[in-house]
Amino acid sequence: METYGKILLIAMPAFLALVLFEKLYGRFKGFDTVRQMDMISSLSSGVTNVTKSVLELTIVIAIYPFLLKHFAVTSIENTWVVYLITFIILDFNGYWIHRWSHQINLFWNLHVIHHSSEEFNLACALRQSISAFFNLFTILLLPAAILGIPQQVISTIAPLHLFAQFWYHTRHIDKMGWLEKIIVTPSHHRVHHAINPEYMDKNLSQIFIIWDKLFGTFAEEKKEIPPVYGITRPARTWNPIRINFQHLWLLITDSWRTRNWSDKLTLWFKKTGYRPADVQEKYPVQKIENVYQFEKYDTRTSLLFTSWAWTQLVFLLLFISYLFGSIAAINELNTTYIYYYGAFIFIYVYALTEFMDRKPFALFWELLKAVGGFTILYFQQDWFGLSSHFTDATIVVKSYLLFSLGSSAWFWYTHQQEDRVLVKA
Repeated sequence: METYGKILLIAMPAFLALVLFEKLYGRFKGFDTVRQMDMISSLSSGVTNVTKSVLELTIVIAIYPFLLKHFAVTSIENTWVVYLITFIILDFNGYWIHRWSHQINLFWNLHVIHHSSEEFNLACALRQSISAFFNLFTILLLPAAILGIPQQVISTIAPLHLFAQFWYHTRHIDKMGWLEKIIVTPSHHRVHHAINPEYMDKNLSQIFIIWDKLFGTFAEEKKEIPPVYGITRPARTWNPIRINFQHLWLLITDSWRTRNWSDKLTLWFKKTGYRPADVQEKYPVQKIENVYQFEKYDTRTSLLFTSWAWTQLVFLLLFISYLFGSIAAINELNTTYIYYYGAFIFIYVYALTEFMDRKPFALFWELLKAVGGFTILYFQQDWFGLSSHFTDATIVVKSYLLFSLGSSAWFWYTHQQEDRVLVKA
């Protein structure tokens, strides 16, 4: 937990700098691929994902140690060759997990957040799932266990393999010559994120494109077929927590509503997008039929509100950075404190993105955030030990909470008035 937090403390500023650079570069080149609300939504999604990971809110099924103990036929040293082999095994493993996530209804819920942006840029790479609570796919690491690859090698290579998938989420890099035959490039991944019928469920590889070519899921990006991004059942929200569970909720309600008992039990494992016929007819959901003629999700905003949203994001990143840098110190105070902190972060993200969506109950979530923050300050007489770094810490946190609640209330009132005027018009 603590080690991962320190890694993220270094990685987060780097990712943020690259995301902002892409925005500025696009403006400079006259090809801006980043919408600000979409970017803030993506960055907020990244915050929820890394918070969940650091808090270890995943029930890890200890399959790999079991496989290693009972199936290893040899024991090998930690040489560079072992790390390379492990990287290849993880990439092969990742291909099949990715493929099943696209093809099986239930598993799509673990991946839909990553495809939910209707743009394609570095920020959308940070849209990662918080809905995966079980790591059952470890069984695919059987080849590594047979070779006797130590668990610590897997733990070292896994985050590197994940971080290596960040750079190719961009529209500013064209085809890359001979590299197109070996690794996943931006061109390959643009195809993967597209909802064009010609591109759907293609290019599922993560680092080496060879897996798609071996298993028949490769498609080349064509100039005459420009990729259109998003998901065919659009999320229609900036709230990453809502997006993470939309598909699962649809499966639950479909299973409950259908009169076909076979569907109640099997729809979970049918092809992604499957809905029982009786439910689909009675409870239709929006689906994009023509990818070239649909309106991207957007909300009314202003320069003032956009500035406010960015200010909230900056404070969110400051709060999360303190968490990642102080995990050990917070645990020394009380081992449960870190989960209170995590809950505060999740409520923070929910409140912010509900305001971005202009939801009528957004102020409730902001009020809950403020109450939670002041409750923590009251019982700890501090903000998780922050006063040990500077004496006015509690004053600063209180001032922020009051500013956030007051400004949020003003925007909520303003949005309600604007919406009433539009309804009357």
